[in-house]
Amino acid sequence: MRKFSLLLIMSTLLGCQSSFGPAALNNTHHAYNQAIVNTLNQQMLLNLVRLKYRDESYFLKIDSVTASFSFDGNAGLGANSSIDMGPVINSVSPSLGVSYSDSPTISYQPLQGEDFLKSILSPIPLDSLLVMTQSGWNIERVFGLCVERINNVLNAPTASGPTPIMEPEFKKFNRLLVLLKQLQANGSIEVGVSPYKGSELVLLFQKLHNQRANIYEMAELLELNTPADKAYVKVGTNFINSEPGQLIMRTRSISSILFYLSQNINIPQEHVEGGLITLTKTKTGDFFDWAEVPAGKNFNVKVSSSYPDKAFLAIPYRNYWFYIDDNDLQSKSTFMLLMQLFDLQAGKTQASGPTLTIPVR
Repeated sequence: MRKFSLLLIMSTLLGCQSSFGPAALNNTHHAYNQAIVNTLNQQMLLNLVRLKYRDESYFLKIDSVTASFSFDGNAGLGANSSIDMGPVINSVSPSLGVSYSDSPTISYQPLQGEDFLKSILSPIPLDSLLVMTQSGWNIERVFGLCVERINNVLNAPTASGPTPIMEPEFKKFNRLLVLLKQLQANGSIEVGVSPYKGSELVLLFQKLHNQRANIYEMAELLELNTPADKAYVKVGTNFINSEPGQLIMRTRSISSILFYLSQNINIPQEHVEGGLITLTKTKTGDFFDWAEVPAGKNFNVKVSSSYPDKAFLAIPYRNYWFYIDDNDLQSKSTFMLLMQLFDLQAGKTQASGPTLTIPVR
């Protein structure tokens, strides 16, 4: 009996250790990964909403996540004998104790300081746009979000800061994006590095035999000579010392992209009536619809007085829920691009300031 009890206890302890050991990693890794992704997404959406209300944005970086697992077990056998005016009674009492604990600790660091401010206030380099357009992102989405001006075609430059009073200039840029998208889909346009002048960025026009109408229209918008069947057009950023026939771009910074995307966030009517946001007017005095600009066409944040049932992402702010619909694939794609741009531009800076370490219970 004693041997059987001891064998049973040891088997139980070994089975528990097997379950709580390697299985603990399988059970917790996905949960921590999902929680970190959700937290960073919520932080970004929260900062977009803050900017709409002209509240200060703030970023915390998850510096480390440490999870310690502990497993303790004990087993014992107790025996006693008793004589009650009769034969001797022997009894064996096994005892078993098992304890398991998970103690995660999360460290946060604020993203601030000179390096961080420079990274989010500096224009996105043209080579970063090159990486995006060559890694599968649609040129219409990348340019519509990141480029503020190409030659004399403007992409709502006044929307790169707090909400303007008057509608921005953007309609020609909308048409330019449509043309660029069609040319990219046809393989008639590529953004790359010049094969002749080292690291110089160029726009390559090719396979133009069935794209003549689009090419003529684009050349007219950008005030360029109509490219030949195959032509390289130099891309630069200097509007002061530009060369004839050159394509000059002004890119947005991460900060101005955040402001630009925040413009098409829906606001509760009571907040509008309370004067908590700026209302943009058209030239005729009507209210301007931010869904018309390139960023607004691809990104929209809705608002609800209660938690939305089918939200991809939702955050509470000022007693309302601001959210992105789970079936709004355009907004989800644009938000994903924003996160990649933020990681590319601001992720290379070192976090500064005190570390906030929180034990999770």
